Amino acid sequence: TTPGQQLRALFYALPPGESSFRGVEEVPDYVEKSIPFFIAFIGLEFAVSWVQKRKLSGRINDGISSLSLGILSRLPDVLFRSVDLISYIYVWNNYRLFELPWDSPWTWHLTLLGVDFAYYCFHRISHEVNVLWAAHQVHHSSEDYNLFTALRQSVLQKYTSWIFNLPMALFIPPSVFAVHLQFNLLYQFWIHTEVITNLGPLEWILNTPSHHRVHHGRNPYCIDKNYGGTLIIWDRIFGTFEAEDAKVVYGLTHPVNSFNPIMLQLRPLAHIWNTFWATPGFCNKLSVIFKGPGWGPGKPRLGLPEEIPVITGKEVPFNPSVPAYLNCYAVVHFAVIVDFYTELLGTVTMLSQGTILLRICFIVLSLTSFGLLMENRQEKKPGILEIIRCLVFIGVYKLGYLRSQFSYLGYAYEV
Repeated sequence: TTPGQQLRALFYALPPGESSFRGVEEVPDYVEKSIPFFIAFIGLEFAVSWVQKRKLSGRINDGISSLSLGILSRLPDVLFRSVDLISYIYVWNNYRLFELPWDSPWTWHLTLLGVDFAYYCFHRISHEVNVLWAAHQVHHSSEDYNLFTALRQSVLQKYTSWIFNLPMALFIPPSVFAVHLQFNLLYQFWIHTEVITNLGPLEWILNTPSHHRVHHGRNPYCIDKNYGGTLIIWDRIFGTFEAEDAKVVYGLTHPVNSFNPIMLQLRPLAHIWNTFWATPGFCNKLSVIFKGPGWGPGKPRLGLPEEIPVITGKEVPFNPSVPAYLNCYAVVHFAVIVDFYTELLGTVTMLSQGTILLRICFIVLSLTSFGLLMENRQEKKPGILEIIRCLVFIGVYKLGYLRSQFSYLGYAYEV
């Protein structure tokens, strides 16, 4: 794909003639090739926010946390092929009823609607079923709303979302599905911003920054609204639409107050586990898993709306005071990890499983250490973990298990 095509892919603006392929192996990795555009748009958002409001659109600690969660969510794909495609191709090969032509514009547009409707269904259920919410809540855990937030993703969510796409495998070719699966994800990147206010008539059809700000709000009027991916029509049809009104306060109704990516991924599951065993009665235990996150014995399936915490407008995001030198340290070392991560993506086919696993473990260790440094909770001894991390780095780097894209920086990294 050309840079122009890649840019248009971010906005779902590649027509069928430029994005139809006979086989799955011919479909470009639009998501990976969009990384430079992600960085460019984040920089542009910072610039526009500064011009509009004389303040930056994000914070270092929250930004590093979001990017860490984004990297973490992609690491399983380094070891295994996408479960979405594996399951889809299996159903297509064994159970398809008929085959729509891969090069027809009608097939392309039908798949657009199918993928987006499947996303709406999955997204809605992810908010209404506690065990699925435990995975999806990672994306909502930021108290900022910017393009960094778009990259804040769950490791576990992809292992349930694939089910909702399988009906399309009965008649839509995998190559067409693979394109729209990526386009639907990429479209949702640019709507995570406050610098775009209203898009006029497009607000009736498309999911826009205004609609998605509501979805990320913890104000009572925002809860469980605007589930659409690319289109907002599903919310208008099924009664889950809400227009942006009062100033949106972002994040979870009960903030996690952590930048540790492992904690953000796993703590909700631990909460479900503890609640499951503490709740009397077998049916009630099942309800803890399969009803809404606000459910309790004697309450309706999705909990009581009056129990949603009231928003005063004076909420202060979790933002521990950290010395400027520590912020600089975290940014520099995070950039080094991004270098190792992108080098891993580029060379994964040439590496042994052991080397890949070792690199993944080191990346996870590093992201966890950065999160603890940003929290600045001395009782957790973040400095000790960081010293251990640096010693591990020296060892694996000297032994050749880690490689930078920029060989001339090797000595600098060791220093």
